[in-house]
Amino acid sequence: MKLRRRWGFLWLLLGWAVAPAAVPADLGEGLAYVRLKALPADLPDGPRAGPLVVDLRFLAAPAEQAAAFGAWLGFQARPGVPLLLVANRETGDELRRVLAAPRPPGVVLIGVPGPGFAPDLAVTASPEVDRQAYAALDAGVALAGLLADHPGKVRQDELSLRVGGEPARPPAPAAGPGVAEPVIDAALQRALHLHRAHRALRRG
Repeated sequence: MKLRRRWGFLWLLLGWAVAPAAVPADLGEGLAYVRLKALPADLPDGPRAGPLVVDLRFLAAPAEQAAAFGAWLGFQARPGVPLLLVANRETGDELRRVLAAPRPPGVVLIGVPGPGFAPDLAVTASPEVDRQAYAALDAGVALAGLLADHPGKVRQDELSLRVGGEPARPPAPAAGPGVAEPVIDAALQRALHLHRAHRALRRG
């Protein structure tokens, strides 16, 4: 059984080497975003060039694939260069076990908390809204449209950053008659705000 698992893990890594990786999207100011739907195929190739958001929401993976992600995580961690993981309680059990283990410096877990899932930075949103926001990107909504405000104009409140709260921002305009409320991806927005705050503090 152990030999079979070792061969399975070897074939998984060989598949990783030849499969096309997911192409990260640009969130501005050096921050990239990648959504993983298959492991290890979607893992970005090579060492990352800068801060990265990795979306693991709703991703189920067997033990071997979760282990491959854990190995990739250890390889990619770089102190001072944030690696922001977005997950939720519907992320697969094996992946959540990997995420619950001690993580390297610079790796932060973000998401809507729930049974069996306790992120480093909890996002206030219902599971239904989290799913709706996640599905919106697949439905063709642009990433910028999922971020309630312009990321470059978020007012960073020093006190809220110190206590780990959300950065203050102006309220979104109310939708008019017959206009649907905008879909906001609170988890992804929190990751973006954390990156912007990190940059602001480094410049300060």
